[in-house]
Amino acid sequence: MNRHLCLLVAAAAVSMVVPSGAAFGNPAAPSGPPTHVAVIDVGYIFKNHAKFKGMMEKMRDEVMTAENGLKAERDRVNGLVEQLKGFNVGTPEYKKLEAEIAKAQADFNVTAQIQKKEFMEREAKVYLQVYTEIEKAVEQFAKQHRIAVVHRFDGETVDGSDRNQILRSITKPIVYLEPGIDITVDILKKLNAQSGVAGQPNGVPPRR
Repeated sequence: MNRHLCLLVAAAAVSMVVPSGAAFGNPAAPSGPPTHVAVIDVGYIFKNHAKFKGMMEKMRDEVMTAENGLKAERDRVNGLVEQLKGFNVGTPEYKKLEAEIAKAQADFNVTAQIQKKEFMEREAKVYLQVYTEIEKAVEQFAKQHRIAVVHRFDGETVDGSDRNQILRSITKPIVYLEPGIDITVDILKKLNAQSGVAGQPNGVPPRR
């Protein structure tokens, strides 16, 4: 099963920054339409979202259980194949066991494909559920702090020895952003507080 389905897409370039004195932590009284712009690292939130991590860990355990079941059946079929070598080709016993092996192998392949499809669908639903929660948290935060637009961005540090990471980094639409417009930690704190996570303050590890 795909361990991690990719939900990150390219973000539009940020053309505005938060006006001086209009910090998100102390929103000004409503006056005209929202004008602030913010950014959020969705990938970072998924990596540190307590509820999401718990759901994925539970699913990984279920996948391991299913794989162990398939392994047991595969070993049984392999045992039948070994038995088949003890019969003469064309004898009734050989033909009977050969048919049993063919059916077992077909059933195994069907079961494996069904299980894989079911887990991939469940994984996608988990991503959608958590992403929907992220969207709602962002919407609430934006309305509270008069933010008109929230762009996605990738805040991961680039590994200079990884060619693929370097190529991805130079095609990022956001070349520079003022640190004060990054609301990632604010949203993560809100989500993890809802999950009741313990440990780090508000359930949030150091940003990087």
